[in-house]
Amino acid sequence: VQLQAFGGGLVQPGGSLTLSCAASGNIFSINTMGWFRQAPGKQRELVATITTAGRTHYVDSVKGRFTISRDNAKSTVYLQMDSLKPEDMAVYLCKAYSASPYTPDYWGQGTQVTVSS
Repeated sequence: VQLQAFGGGLVQPGGSLTLSCAASGNIFSINTMGWFRQAPGKQRELVATITTAGRTHYVDSVKGRFTISRDNAKSTVYLQMDSLKPEDMAVYLCKAYSASPYTPDYWGQGTQVTVSS
């Protein structure tokens, strides 16, 4: 499985960005998908996840501002980020959880989100 992330960039505080991550390859080997982020000098943290059935989970710091969604037909997961804050600035990484306990999870390349005036 390959994951390709798009959509990062520079935005002012209070602005919005939408990230997308497209999966290709053996997409039937994945189920839950999600977004993580890592800021310089900080640990990677979970931002949001979504199951194939559409059940979502968010870290408290983004609740009410970020929305994760997925298009199963396109094997793509999205992260709509509104009301962005400087503390949201990080490299955002897409993750696809393996459907098998015998294979590792999959990571995409990061996309930089910069929040600055």
